[in-house]
Amino acid sequence: MHVFLTIDTEIAWRHHAAGLGISAVEERSIEPAGVGLRWQLGLLSRHGLKATFFVDPMPATIYGIDVFRRIIDAVIGAGQEVQLHLHPNWTSADLSHRDLHGDFELIDYSAASQRELIAAAADLLVAAGAPRPVAFRIKYDSSHNGAHHPWPSAIGLPPGQISPILHGDVIEVPVSLIEDRVGMWRNFQICALSTSEMRAALEHAIVRDHVCTTIVGHSFELANRSGLLANRVHVSRFKALCLMLAQLRERAPTVHFADHPNLRLDSRDTPLAANRWRRSRRQLEQLWSNLVAERGA
Repeated sequence: MHVFLTIDTEIAWRHHAAGLGISAVEERSIEPAGVGLRWQLGLLSRHGLKATFFVDPMPATIYGIDVFRRIIDAVIGAGQEVQLHLHPNWTSADLSHRDLHGDFELIDYSAASQRELIAAAADLLVAAGAPRPVAFRIKYDSSHNGAHHPWPSAIGLPPGQISPILHGDVIEVPVSLIEDRVGMWRNFQICALSTSEMRAALEHAIVRDHVCTTIVGHSFELANRSGLLANRVHVSRFKALCLMLAQLRERAPTVHFADHPNLRLDSRDTPLAANRWRRSRRQLEQLWSNLVAERGA
């Protein structure tokens, strides 16, 4: 089983909208509270793991390309890969009028506009020093997320689809899920699953010979929403996840999209079934995270 450990690396709109200066917006989005991009890269390196950094270069239109050169230099310098991410709301953003923005979801744009946005964003990424991307509506895509179906994850696949599938001309590699309650899904994300749920999901996928597990994180996710303090719950989960993946590397190696791994496209993998005990434990952990760690970490 392959593991795609993906980290959306982006300028957080909330810091831009708050009117913060350029350096503060960059720091709180990319390097918040000492647990951002470079800290994550260091931990991945120590564990010998591969990760995909989906970089959204759209804010370069107002913040300049140098922010993204720094990001890409750090990622590539650490031996990791850069792929494309895209938040279209930046198309109408303005440093002088922070309330201006375009529509936030790609699904709200026409197919032609989506193609133009993706092409422009890919060019920005390459201009900032990244190789031409192969993931994000290109050869590969990893946007289908059954926990957010049918909107804004509006790709025409069943919510429970977690195994790779040829969708049009693109290999869709869905975000992995667990069943939260019967018929309800929760995506495999650092801030969404407890350590025990992540471990159970990985073991479930290995034992059942899943094609892959696709995990989501964010550059700012290990800090609280202000970007000033580390969220100890999220940091602990990320550390535990990296240790788990290192221990499982023989059975579940981490891979890059640029590795072009051989992915079976006819598998019918199913998410980990709901478990009341795991869910209750996570809900208590989430309560602590929201009420304590987010405010006083």
